[in-house]
Amino acid sequence: MKALVVYDSGFGNTKAIAEAIAAGLSSLNAKVLPVGQLRPEDISSEDLLVVGSPINGWRPTQKTTEALSRLGKHGLSGVVAVGFDTRVKLFIHGDAAKKITKTLHDAGASIIAKPMAFYVKGTEGPLLDGETSRARAWGKELLAVAKAHGSQRSA
Repeated sequence: MKALVVYDSGFGNTKAIAEAIAAGLSSLNAKVLPVGQLRPEDISSEDLLVVGSPINGWRPTQKTTEALSRLGKHGLSGVVAVGFDTRVKLFIHGDAAKKITKTLHDAGASIIAKPMAFYVKGTEGPLLDGETSRARAWGKELLAVAKAHGSQRSA
């Protein structure tokens, strides 16, 4: 199993979260890739795919939506996946992570965790204190769940 953490980032906050998640996935040597560089052939069955985007107009960025659309056409059967977003902590904020996760599921991926939100202080950030540590810890949780999921499938 290998891991791929794909992100779009306007001000570097989502990139920082993606890198922290990858650090938590350390034993899988996770590759971190901007969404614009993602190709369907980068992903194969048994892989862990983590996709993140800042909230843009109540949803994932256009680049993220287009990349997920391309993936969906090739199917993600056998891939385990999860989505995350970065957002301002407001009462009303949209939910890009939930939309990403639904798109991954609709393309055939097995979703292994609830969508996750990470918080920034304002539109341009910076990230709130502790968010990169929380992302690293979430990466470790994803690693354990992905490995357990893989063990169940091979049994």
